[in-house]
Amino acid sequence: MSTLIWAAVALALIGVYLSWTAGRLDRLHARIDAARAALDAQLLRRTSVAQELATAGVLDPAASMVLYQAAHAARQAEEEHREVAESELSQALRAVFAEPGQVVAVREAPGGDAAADELAAAVRRVPMARRFHNDSVRAARALREHRTVRWFRLAGHAPFPLAFEMDDEPPEALTDRTAGH
Repeated sequence: MSTLIWAAVALALIGVYLSWTAGRLDRLHARIDAARAALDAQLLRRTSVAQELATAGVLDPAASMVLYQAAHAARQAEEEHREVAESELSQALRAVFAEPGQVVAVREAPGGDAAADELAAAVRRVPMARRFHNDSVRAARALREHRTVRWFRLAGHAPFPLAFEMDDEPPEALTDRTAGH
C-alpha cells in the first residue's frame, strides 16, 4: 500500500512540475508577443518620424529622397523582408545624419528642434525594444530545448520563436545630446 502512495505522490510531483514548466513556457511566449508588439510600435514610430522629416522640407532634396524611400520601404515591407528594410532605414538615417551640421540645419528650421528630438528618441528606443524582444526569444528557446519540454511536447503547437535581427545602430550625430544644442 505504501508503494502505491509513494508512486501517486511521485506522479503528482511530476505532474506539478510539468504543469509549472508548461505555464512558464506559456508566459514566455506571451512575453515574446508583448515584446514584439512593442518593437513593432517603436519601428513604426521611427518610420513615421523619418517620413515626416523627409517631407518637411528641412533636409536637402537628395537627403529627403533617400530618407523618404527608405522609410516608405520599411513601412511597406512584407514580414519576411522587414528586417532588411528596417536595416536599410537605419543605414539611410546614418547617411543623412552623418554630419552634425545636418542635425543643426534641421534644428534651425521652424519646428525642426521638436522633429529632431522626436527622431532621436525613436532611434534610441528601437535598439532597446529589439534587445528586450530578442532576450525574451532567447529565454523561450532555452526552455524549449530542455529534454522534458521536448519529450512531453509542452510547447504545444506554438511556433518556434525567432529573433528580430537588424542593423539598429543610430546616427551618432543625432543621438549625441550636445549636437545642435
